Amino acid sequence: MKTKTLRPDKVNVVTLGCSKNLVDSENIITQLKANDYDVHHDSNEAANIVIVNTCGFIDLAKEESINTILDYADRKSRGEIDRLYVTGCLSQRYKDNLEEAIPEVDDYFGTMELPGLLSRLEANYQHDLIGERFITTPEHYAYLKISEGCNRTCSFCAIPLMRGTHVSRPIEELVRQAEHFARTGVKELMLIAQELTYYGLDLYQRRMLPTLLEALAAVEGIEWIRLHYAYPAKFPRDIFDVMAAQPKVCNYLDIPLQHGSDAVLQRMRRQVTRRDTTDLIRYAREVVPGIAIRTTFLVGYPGETEAEFEEMCDFVREMRFERLGVFQYSHEEDTRAYGVEDDVPAEVKARRANRLMEIQQEISYELNQARVGEVTAVLIDRKDGENYVGRTQYDSPDVDNEVHIFAGSAYLRTGDMVTARIESATEYDLIGELVAG
Repeated sequence: MKTKTLRPDKVNVVTLGCSKNLVDSENIITQLKANDYDVHHDSNEAANIVIVNTCGFIDLAKEESINTILDYADRKSRGEIDRLYVTGCLSQRYKDNLEEAIPEVDDYFGTMELPGLLSRLEANYQHDLIGERFITTPEHYAYLKISEGCNRTCSFCAIPLMRGTHVSRPIEELVRQAEHFARTGVKELMLIAQELTYYGLDLYQRRMLPTLLEALAAVEGIEWIRLHYAYPAKFPRDIFDVMAAQPKVCNYLDIPLQHGSDAVLQRMRRQVTRRDTTDLIRYAREVVPGIAIRTTFLVGYPGETEAEFEEMCDFVREMRFERLGVFQYSHEEDTRAYGVEDDVPAEVKARRANRLMEIQQEISYELNQARVGEVTAVLIDRKDGENYVGRTQYDSPDVDNEVHIFAGSAYLRTGDMVTARIESATEYDLIGELVAG
């Protein structure tokens, strides 16, 4: 019998940036494992080959990516690693500059150049692995990227420069991948894309996210389906009908809104008004009572006045979003906004970001207090000291609330779905007690 042996090389794939980058890294790992490589993710173990999957979204992300590359380049110069490759968004956008500035890197690859990276490693691209993917998340949840790229023209955003135009993945392919995940123990699918609601227009000539949700909900073993990164303009409202009718689709929507001032939204080229967004959120809450809306806002966009910032604060107070994050504007080359002066000082951006989060902190505390006494399903993510830590259907990992449950004599496993009563709450966490099933 022929014995399968690993190559002598050990590879460490380092991921920076968002969940979409994480999916790309998981695809790299899957392909390399199929080519008999010993592959690890974000590992501290010694590896002689390192692949850095970079982020180039905003200044802080670019700085982190460059510092990481420089760190590994230094390790290479000391002989600690043999080969260093860089891929991802930063490499896609600044390849020529990086090649000149950091020549220690053996090669740079863009976001869609996986076959080239594999070839450089003398590995073959395995087409039969489409639908399968090694996951680096806890085994009970996985990200499902349903499309790549974006056709929007938001003035501040460099994503289309790095990821290209929108390309949907076929429903059959996504269902096949969901079935593979379910067989490996995944219970929760988090649908991600640059723009979820555009899904299907290129393949089917109409928006097909509701149809995709129905198809994924039919996969046995999948219990939760969560929606990340929708766009408010021309939102297909039948998504809410599916959410209300289909128990597997979480009552949760991640929909970055960016601002609450019509003047700023217009300068951002968002193709939506505050009234449009208000109507959409109210409709969602009417059709799906209890829905958790996660959003993000951008402070310090060029020309943003104190009055326009106050409009955003008023909008947050009015809408009382269940989950909210804040970014400070980053002046990105080659975007439409780059030709306008970045005239809001850094200290003003920071002050406005802190002010908005203070408003949201109070709202979050009040909303969490209202949940005390509620009995709800909780998906267990980990054990932390004497507590099990999990999430409700209204919370995504790493960014939203967690539920802390005293372990006591109970024995739970990661990925268990339990019932808990919320006994108390803080601004961003819930404390629960197991309810006997």
